[in-house]
Amino acid sequence: MTVKELCEKMELSVLTLPDGDREIRGAYCCDLLSWVMGRAKADDVWITIMSNSNIVAVASLADTACILLAEGVELDDNVKAVAEAKGINVLTSEKTAYELASQLSSFLK
Repeated sequence: MTVKELCEKMELSVLTLPDGDREIRGAYCCDLLSWVMGRAKADDVWITIMSNSNIVAVASLADTACILLAEGVELDDNVKAVAEAKGINVLTSEKTAYELASQLSSFLK
């Protein structure tokens, strides 16, 4: 499944989508940046509530397919611009991290 397809299936709001055709292979849910750097896998959907500029760097290092912000978290314009420039897909949803992970798991089986 691609990031673009995920957006449609889960009715996610797009904050940045420079690489909507990126394939998704798994998911990781965590708010501790150092853990994400060491444990998230390439092509994962990273579910978090973090919204500072460091998430863009971590997503780039971990090579995640996208960042999925839970609970309606938004990005400020500066972080959004950096994510777009670095080719990082960022999505958001009003759902909790648990709800998102549960729903996502049904699409990744």
